[in-house]
Amino acid sequence: MLVIGPPGSGKGTQAARISERLGVLAISTGEIFRANVKDGTPLGLEARKYIDAGGFVPDGATNNMVHERLSGNDTQNGFLLDGYPRTAAQTDYLDKILDAQGQGLDMVLELAADREELTARLLGRARAAGRTDDTRHVIRRRLGLYHEQTEAVVSEYAKPGILASVDGTGAIEAVTDRLFQAISTRTAAAPRRPSPVYRAAGPSRGM
Repeated sequence: MLVIGPPGSGKGTQAARISERLGVLAISTGEIFRANVKDGTPLGLEARKYIDAGGFVPDGATNNMVHERLSGNDTQNGFLLDGYPRTAAQTDYLDKILDAQGQGLDMVLELAADREELTARLLGRARAAGRTDDTRHVIRRRLGLYHEQTEAVVSEYAKPGILASVDGTGAIEAVTDRLFQAISTRTAAAPRRPSPVYRAAGPSRGM
């Protein structure tokens, strides 16, 4: 399963809630990057340059990190990805990883919110947590990049019918309820379906 949405949409919060309720491993690329930045690792030093400038970490570094993480034994019974894929190239790379493992996606959840709401959330988060990557200028750039790059990913996942768009505004609990309603609807409506590139791959175990 994937959780997709623009910066500030609440992906991390909701991914953690889904993970806890369903007992599914949550993998957040943002958390991995921030941990590396904090520890001063080579990946962290590279990532920080892009994060502080409001950009995305290049596909090569991100793909390698995700590939390594998805190769772990703890992903074989299901996983939930938060923050990846962000670009069409990352989507293709994820397809290849899962195809090689005989896996496929069950569902892609998109959290939607308007730009003003997202900006207000991110500025509030910056004040509360002192995050250097959440200035107004950086926020505008990150939202612009999402519009340019990641919305194409959302469109691609809509083609095989595994995408559910959920209103991400309002109280956290209300958003969680909407997400689980979407999950229930998807589960009841159709059998599992692999993601676009590897439709002929083996049985799906993405959730």
